[in-house]
Amino acid sequence: MEYKAEKINPYNDNESKTGQVRQMFDSIAPAYDFMNRCMTMGIDKLWRRKAVKIVGKSRPQHLLDVATGTGDLAIQLCKKLNPAKIVGIDLSEGMLEIGRRKVADRGLDRVITLEQGDCLNLRFGEGEFDAVTVAYGVRNFEHLEQGYAEMYRVLAPGGVLCVVELSTPTNKFIKFFYDLYTRHIIPFVGRSKSKDARAYSYLPESIAAVPQGEAMLQIMRHIGFKQCQAIAMTFGTCSIYVGVK
Repeated sequence: MEYKAEKINPYNDNESKTGQVRQMFDSIAPAYDFMNRCMTMGIDKLWRRKAVKIVGKSRPQHLLDVATGTGDLAIQLCKKLNPAKIVGIDLSEGMLEIGRRKVADRGLDRVITLEQGDCLNLRFGEGEFDAVTVAYGVRNFEHLEQGYAEMYRVLAPGGVLCVVELSTPTNKFIKFFYDLYTRHIIPFVGRSKSKDARAYSYLPESIAAVPQGEAMLQIMRHIGFKQCQAIAMTFGTCSIYVGVK
Protein backbone atom coordinates (compact mmCIF):
# COMPACT_ATOMS: atom_id res chain seq x y z
CA MET A 1 0.00 0.00 0.00
CA GLU A 2 1.22 3.49 -0.85
CA TYR A 3 1.04 6.34 1.64
CA LYS A 4 0.94 10.09 1.00
CA ALA A 5 4.12 10.66 3.02
CA GLU A 6 6.06 8.42 0.63
CA LYS A 7 5.38 10.89 -2.19
CA ILE A 8 6.44 14.03 -0.31
CA ASN A 9 10.05 14.66 -1.32
CA PRO A 10 12.53 17.30 -0.14
CA TYR A 11 13.46 18.52 -3.62
CA ASN A 12 10.71 17.21 -5.93
CA ASP A 13 13.13 15.94 -8.57
CA ASN A 14 13.51 12.55 -10.25
CA GLU A 15 15.83 11.03 -7.63
CA SER A 16 14.41 8.54 -5.13
CA LYS A 17 13.08 9.87 -1.84
CA THR A 18 15.86 8.01 -0.02
CA GLY A 19 18.49 9.80 -2.09
CA GLN A 20 16.83 13.18 -1.62
CA VAL A 21 16.55 12.71 2.15
CA ARG A 22 20.25 11.80 2.32
CA GLN A 23 21.13 14.91 0.30
CA MET A 24 18.92 17.14 2.46
CA PHE A 25 20.37 16.01 5.78
CA ASP A 26 23.92 16.24 4.47
CA SER A 27 23.08 19.82 3.53
CA ILE A 28 21.57 20.87 6.86
CA ALA A 29 23.79 18.78 9.16
CA PRO A 30 25.86 21.73 10.48
CA ALA A 31 22.68 23.59 11.50
CA TYR A 32 20.58 20.57 12.51
CA ASP A 33 21.05 20.58 16.29
CA PHE A 34 20.48 24.33 16.53
CA MET A 35 17.35 24.15 14.38
CA ASN A 36 16.02 21.15 16.28
CA ARG A 37 16.20 23.09 19.56
CA CYS A 38 14.81 26.21 17.88
CA MET A 39 11.89 24.48 16.16
CA THR A 40 10.67 22.72 19.27
CA MET A 41 11.78 25.40 21.75
CA GLY A 42 13.70 22.64 23.53
CA ILE A 43 10.64 20.47 24.14
CA ASP A 44 12.17 17.73 21.98
CA LYS A 45 14.31 16.87 25.02
CA LEU A 46 11.16 16.04 26.99
CA TRP A 47 9.87 13.86 24.16
CA ARG A 48 13.10 11.89 24.04
CA ARG A 49 13.10 11.47 27.82
CA LYS A 50 9.60 10.02 27.61
CA ALA A 51 10.71 7.60 24.89
CA VAL A 52 13.72 6.51 26.94
CA LYS A 53 11.48 5.87 29.94
CA ILE A 54 9.16 3.71 27.83
CA VAL A 55 12.01 1.70 26.31
CA GLY A 56 13.71 1.34 29.68
CA LYS A 57 10.80 -0.61 31.16
CA SER A 58 11.97 -3.74 29.31
CA ARG A 59 15.62 -3.24 30.35
CA PRO A 60 17.07 -3.81 26.86
CA GLN A 61 20.76 -4.54 26.47
CA HIS A 62 21.10 -4.37 22.69
CA LEU A 63 19.42 -1.43 20.96
CA LEU A 64 19.11 -0.12 17.42
CA ASP A 65 18.40 3.57 16.85
CA VAL A 66 17.11 4.09 13.31
CA ALA A 67 17.51 7.53 11.67
CA THR A 68 19.85 8.37 14.53
CA GLY A 69 20.92 11.69 13.00
CA THR A 70 23.44 13.40 15.28
CA GLY A 71 22.92 10.76 17.96
CA ASP A 72 20.86 12.62 20.59
CA LEU A 73 18.48 9.74 21.32
CA ALA A 74 21.24 7.12 21.24
CA ILE A 75 23.25 9.17 23.74
CA GLN A 76 20.29 9.57 26.08
CA LEU A 77 19.45 5.86 25.87
CA CYS A 78 23.03 5.03 26.75
CA LYS A 79 23.21 7.38 29.72
CA LYS A 80 19.87 6.38 31.25
CA LEU A 81 19.67 2.65 30.48
CA ASN A 82 23.33 1.57 30.64
CA PRO A 83 22.96 -1.05 27.87
CA ALA A 84 25.67 -3.30 26.49
CA LYS A 85 25.43 -1.97 22.93
CA ILE A 86 23.66 0.67 20.89
CA VAL A 87 23.93 0.86 17.11
CA GLY A 88 22.68 4.01 15.41
CA ILE A 89 22.11 4.09 11.66
CA ASP A 90 21.39 6.99 9.36
CA LEU A 91 21.45 7.76 5.65
CA SER A 92 23.46 10.95 6.10
CA GLU A 93 27.18 10.72 6.66
CA GLY A 94 27.18 14.43 7.43
CA MET A 95 24.83 13.92 10.36
CA LEU A 96 26.77 10.87 11.54
CA GLU A 97 30.08 12.75 11.60
CA ILE A 98 28.60 15.22 14.06
CA GLY A 99 27.04 12.40 16.07
CA ARG A 100 30.32 10.52 16.34
CA ARG A 101 32.05 13.59 17.73
CA LYS A 102 29.31 14.01 20.33
CA VAL A 103 29.56 10.34 21.32
CA ALA A 104 33.35 10.49 21.60
CA ASP A 105 33.26 13.74 23.59
CA ARG A 106 31.02 12.02 26.15
CA GLY A 107 33.20 8.91 26.33
CA LEU A 108 30.40 6.66 25.06
CA ASP A 109 32.08 5.27 21.94
CA ARG A 110 32.66 1.87 23.58
CA VAL A 111 28.90 1.38 23.74
CA ILE A 112 27.53 3.48 20.87
CA THR A 113 28.42 2.82 17.24
CA LEU A 114 27.06 5.13 14.55
CA GLU A 115 27.10 3.89 10.97
CA GLN A 116 25.61 4.69 7.61
CA GLY A 117 22.71 2.46 6.70
CA ASP A 118 19.32 2.29 5.03
CA CYS A 119 16.34 1.44 7.25
CA LEU A 120 14.68 -0.26 4.29
CA ASN A 121 17.50 -2.80 4.05
CA LEU A 122 19.07 -3.33 7.47
CA ARG A 123 22.29 -5.36 7.52
CA PHE A 124 21.45 -6.96 10.88
CA GLY A 125 20.23 -10.46 11.56
CA GLU A 126 16.76 -11.48 12.63
CA GLY A 127 16.04 -10.89 16.31
CA GLU A 128 19.35 -9.14 16.96
CA PHE A 129 18.02 -6.29 19.13
CA ASP A 130 15.98 -6.04 22.33
CA ALA A 131 14.61 -2.62 21.35
CA VAL A 132 14.43 -0.43 18.25
CA THR A 133 13.88 3.31 18.37
CA VAL A 134 13.35 5.94 15.69
CA ALA A 135 12.89 9.64 16.40
CA TYR A 136 11.59 12.04 13.75
CA GLY A 137 12.53 9.65 10.96
CA VAL A 138 9.48 7.62 9.96
CA ARG A 139 8.03 10.40 7.80
CA ASN A 140 11.24 10.24 5.73
CA PHE A 141 10.87 6.53 4.91
CA GLU A 142 10.50 5.97 1.18
CA HIS A 143 8.40 2.88 1.92
CA LEU A 144 6.69 2.94 5.32
CA GLU A 145 5.63 -0.68 5.54
CA GLN A 146 9.04 -1.92 4.39
CA GLY A 147 10.74 0.21 7.04
CA TYR A 148 8.47 -1.13 9.76
CA ALA A 149 8.92 -4.69 8.50
CA GLU A 150 12.72 -4.38 8.72
CA MET A 151 12.53 -3.00 12.27
CA TYR A 152 10.21 -5.88 13.19
CA ARG A 153 12.59 -8.41 11.65
CA VAL A 154 15.64 -7.34 13.66
CA LEU A 155 13.73 -7.22 16.95
CA ALA A 156 13.90 -10.21 19.28
CA PRO A 157 10.57 -11.76 20.36
CA GLY A 158 9.15 -9.52 23.09
CA GLY A 159 11.31 -6.63 21.88
CA VAL A 160 9.95 -3.09 21.92
CA LEU A 161 9.65 -0.61 19.07
CA CYS A 162 9.37 3.06 20.07
CA VAL A 163 8.69 5.66 17.39
CA VAL A 164 8.80 9.38 18.15
CA GLU A 165 7.27 11.46 15.38
CA LEU A 166 6.02 14.99 14.91
CA SER A 167 2.29 15.23 14.37
CA THR A 168 -0.49 17.70 13.65
CA PRO A 169 -2.65 19.00 16.54
CA THR A 170 -6.36 18.30 16.22
CA ASN A 171 -7.50 21.25 18.34
CA LYS A 172 -8.42 24.04 15.89
CA PHE A 173 -7.13 26.85 18.11
CA ILE A 174 -3.75 25.19 18.66
CA LYS A 175 -3.55 24.12 15.03
CA PHE A 176 -3.90 27.73 13.84
CA PHE A 177 -0.76 28.80 15.71
CA TYR A 178 0.98 25.51 14.90
CA ASP A 179 0.43 26.07 11.16
CA LEU A 180 1.65 29.65 11.42
CA TYR A 181 4.79 28.52 13.21
CA THR A 182 5.64 25.48 11.07
CA ARG A 183 4.69 26.86 7.66
CA HIS A 184 6.09 30.37 7.99
CA ILE A 185 8.42 30.94 10.94
CA ILE A 186 10.40 27.68 10.78
CA PRO A 187 11.07 27.89 6.99
CA PHE A 188 12.21 31.50 7.41
CA VAL A 189 14.61 30.68 10.23
CA GLY A 190 15.73 27.50 8.46
CA ARG A 191 16.62 29.34 5.27
CA SER A 192 18.63 31.94 7.15
CA LYS A 193 20.52 29.39 9.24
CA SER A 194 21.01 26.39 6.96
CA LYS A 195 20.96 28.06 3.51
CA ASP A 196 18.78 25.19 2.27
CA ALA A 197 15.63 26.92 1.08
CA ARG A 198 13.67 23.71 0.60
CA ALA A 199 14.55 21.58 3.65
CA TYR A 200 12.44 23.43 6.21
CA SER A 201 9.47 23.74 3.88
CA TYR A 202 9.59 19.97 3.45
CA LEU A 203 9.25 19.60 7.23
CA PRO A 204 5.62 20.74 7.65
CA GLU A 205 4.62 19.03 4.42
CA SER A 206 6.02 15.70 5.58
CA ILE A 207 4.45 16.05 9.04
CA ALA A 208 1.02 16.70 7.52
CA ALA A 209 1.36 13.74 5.16
CA VAL A 210 2.62 11.02 7.53
CA PRO A 211 -0.01 8.63 9.00
CA GLN A 212 -0.92 9.69 12.51
CA GLY A 213 -2.68 8.23 15.52
CA GLU A 214 -4.77 5.18 14.72
CA ALA A 215 -3.59 5.18 11.09
CA MET A 216 0.01 4.71 12.24
CA LEU A 217 -0.99 2.00 14.69
CA GLN A 218 -2.79 0.14 11.90
CA ILE A 219 0.46 -0.03 9.92
CA MET A 220 2.28 -1.39 12.95
CA ARG A 221 -0.39 -4.02 13.59
CA HIS A 222 -0.38 -5.00 9.91
CA ILE A 223 3.36 -5.70 10.14
CA GLY A 224 2.81 -7.85 13.25
CA PHE A 225 3.38 -5.61 16.25
CA LYS A 226 1.23 -6.23 19.32
CA GLN A 227 0.16 -4.09 22.27
CA CYS A 228 0.33 -1.02 20.02
CA GLN A 229 -0.40 2.36 21.54
CA ALA A 230 -0.11 6.02 20.60
CA ILE A 231 0.79 8.65 23.19
CA ALA A 232 0.08 12.28 22.29
CA MET A 233 2.63 14.78 23.58
CA THR A 234 2.48 18.59 23.96
CA PHE A 235 -1.02 19.29 22.59
CA GLY A 236 -0.60 16.71 19.84
CA THR A 237 2.48 18.26 18.21
CA CYS A 238 4.37 15.02 18.80
CA SER A 239 3.25 11.39 19.08
CA ILE A 240 5.04 8.39 20.52
CA TYR A 241 4.07 5.04 19.04
CA VAL A 242 4.90 1.83 20.88
CA GLY A 243 4.62 -1.78 19.78
CA VAL A 244 5.92 -5.18 20.90
CA LYS A 245 7.08 -8.04 18.70
